[in-house]
Amino acid sequence: MGKSSDRTFRSLRGLEKTASTSRVLNLAALANRNVDNPEHRKSPFFLASTLNGAVIVRHRLRDSERESFDRLRYTATKLIIPFERSDLGLGGRSLFVSERGWLDVFEELRGEAPDLPRDVAVLEAIDELPSLDPFLLREHMKRRGFEISASHFEISAPDLARMQRFVGAEISKLIELAYRDTDGMEGNVARLVEALLSARTDERLEPLRLTLRLEKENYKEGIFAWKGFLYYKWVLNTLWANLRDVFMELGRVRVTGSIDSETASELESTKIRLRHKMERQVKSVMSQLGVYDEVFSQLTIQGNAIAFRDFLLKSPEMFLTLGEGCGLVSHIATYWRYQFPRGRPLAATALELMDVLQDFEASLGVDKQLMD
Repeated sequence: MGKSSDRTFRSLRGLEKTASTSRVLNLAALANRNVDNPEHRKSPFFLASTLNGAVIVRHRLRDSERESFDRLRYTATKLIIPFERSDLGLGGRSLFVSERGWLDVFEELRGEAPDLPRDVAVLEAIDELPSLDPFLLREHMKRRGFEISASHFEISAPDLARMQRFVGAEISKLIELAYRDTDGMEGNVARLVEALLSARTDERLEPLRLTLRLEKENYKEGIFAWKGFLYYKWVLNTLWANLRDVFMELGRVRVTGSIDSETASELESTKIRLRHKMERQVKSVMSQLGVYDEVFSQLTIQGNAIAFRDFLLKSPEMFLTLGEGCGLVSHIATYWRYQFPRGRPLAATALELMDVLQDFEASLGVDKQLMD
């Protein structure tokens, strides 16, 4: 049976205004936001209406939770069905995808809706991802052949608010180029950025559409792709401080309690491998974002709108590797700071430290260069 209350999840109330972040897909919030949107109802995430009010979370498993899986896992996909969509603070029933017996619980939670295999496949596809950011999620589900309304892939309101200033600085040159013949508009960068990041078409962006030479049928796809690159650049920018801390603190973290020489040696070897993998992952993400920067520079400096337009329309396939890369480094940067808060001793037992390092290393996958 599913859990009658979700004690392991501290509180759902803090998620009420969140749509999609790297850790959370809040279908309940999206349903409320799109209550008058027929497209949202026509192409839902799940066929079972109960599931379209769910909250899906990328969750780091506790020791006791790992025992529910047949193979070693550090993170899992958690499906939470709120008792009341309008008040997530009341909690809900939950399950982990792929835990033992999960299909029986899932079938019970979804009710008598048709096509159980399709909804199972959706959840299993979500579980394949290291991150739930809307751009990676949309491209991944599209590749899997699921027809889901674009309204399910919106940047969360808190993330939008935090992105505003960064995006304004990023696209200021393009705004000057697009609105040079429009009285007063080039000075109102904040409103134009808000319109660009909005999930809906805005007439204020018409000069921008014309500058990019995006035909109306390609406009939504092009703008979505552009928002994706801006989103990933912003994510990486916000992670820099914590990533630098991880690199520095890896060599300084102190082991408390007793430790034998074999374990100490294995810890040092794991740190070296992890540092190498992290460096490669960060360089990979930066390299992909560098392709975007180069084409954007051609647009703003050389006026090559065709190259930028064509790049945007072909680029969503990059979101798979870019989103996975950003999701992995985000997990490492944020969980390290959670495990070792600023102002507290940089120390852990050998077992605790090894658990964290092995989680990070496993998430980054096998490094073929280290195997050669």
